[in-house]
This record gives sequence, structure tokens and C-alpha cells, in this order.
Amino acid sequence: MLIALASPVFIDKNDPLNRNGIDIVLSLDASGSMSASGFDRRSRQSRFEITQKIAQDFVLGRLEDNIGVVLFGDFAFIASPVTYEKEIVSEMIGYLSYGMAGENTAIGEGIAMGVRALQHSKAHSKVIILLTDGEHNSGRISPQEATALAIERGIKIYTIGIGAKGDFDAAMLKKVAEDGGGEYFAAYDNKELEDVYEEIDTLERSRIKSKAYLQKEYYYHYALLAAFVAMLILLTRRRLL
Repeated sequence: MLIALASPVFIDKNDPLNRNGIDIVLSLDASGSMSASGFDRRSRQSRFEITQKIAQDFVLGRLEDNIGVVLFGDFAFIASPVTYEKEIVSEMIGYLSYGMAGENTAIGEGIAMGVRALQHSKAHSKVIILLTDGEHNSGRISPQEATALAIERGIKIYTIGIGAKGDFDAAMLKKVAEDGGGEYFAAYDNKELEDVYEEIDTLERSRIKSKAYLQKEYYYHYALLAAFVAMLILLTRRRLL
């Protein structure tokens, strides 16, 4: 009984739950030119619709990462904050459409908003994957200035140009990726874009830790049960005597 009153407890101090992963922001061009068809010769879907599907597959395949989405046109906005809930991110991508952020292409804004989306990231590796089919022609910040912000915060930038040759500014995208510590890719059809995302899928991993926690198991009820059984045995013996 005294043992029960002492309320014995077992404390299991678990190690922090660890996931191997990185924090990624997909910065997607939603300008008017993304409405063009012909990116997939077998389909009449727009460049944006094809990009949506490939981006969704990429998100769902990054099982151990935190992912967010930025959309840009004349301006940029965070369509989905960086989160571990990939199903939600994928669903949000499905709700987006070209023209939501205007008709022009503010690539600098797309990078800068990606930096903002990652401002609270604790991951050792932070990445922006920027996709566009055009040239920078809008916004208050240049791609070079936005890239400098990313470098300052330790964020790597990958760039993808899609569409026909000459549609996008390959030289600028190469420069951004080079300065940002990432790589530049060009995709002239949907299959090449799928291959690009598969290659980026080999990005390095980092450690993401959740908070440590204590698991307590109380054993006083076992002591009470033992005391109760002992009392029954004692009473039974007395009656027999």
C-alpha cells in the first residue's frame, strides 16, 4: 500500500524524432505565357497545367522534406507555407492557375518571396526551385538582388526554364543558379521537365528534429492490485483459522 501511495512512475526520455530532409520552396511562374499549349504534343493542356501535375508528383515523392509553394507573375505570393503535410501542399497546387498573380514575369519577386517563405527554416539545407517560361520584366527587385538575399541566408537556388528555345532568359537563369549554388536546367517538353525534377530529387538531405518528449507510465495501480490481493489472502487465512 505504501508503494502505491508513493505513485511509482517510469520515465522514458525519448530522443528527438528525426527526419532526413530539406526545406524546399517551389517558385512557379503563373504569368500569362504559361497558358500556352504545345508543351506536351499529345495534350492540349497549358504549360501551367502540365507543370502543376509534375510539381504535385514531386511534392508527394519528397517523403522526408518540408515543402512550400510560391506563385509569381507581376508580383509573388506564398501559395502554401513550408510544411511537412505534402498532401495539403499538393492539393493547394491543384487550386492554382495562370494569371492569378498577373500577366508579366517578376522573377526577382519569385526568388525573394521564396526567401521569405524560408525565413524561419531550421533545416541545414534550404532550397528554392524556380520555374519560368519567360524573361524578367516586372517587379520591384531584380533577380540578382533577390539571389543576393538568398545567398545571405544560405539558400540554394535551382532554376528551370521551360518552353521553346528563346522563350526564357537562359543566361540569366544560369547566372542565378550559379551564384545561388544550385544548377540550371532547360526543359523543352513535358518529358524533359519530368526528368529535371527527377534529377533535382537527388538533392542532399539534412537533419530535421522535432521536440524531445517524456513518456511517463504510472505503476501505482499495480501496487494497489497487489496490496488488495494480499489483503484477500490474509483475510481468507484468518477465516480458515
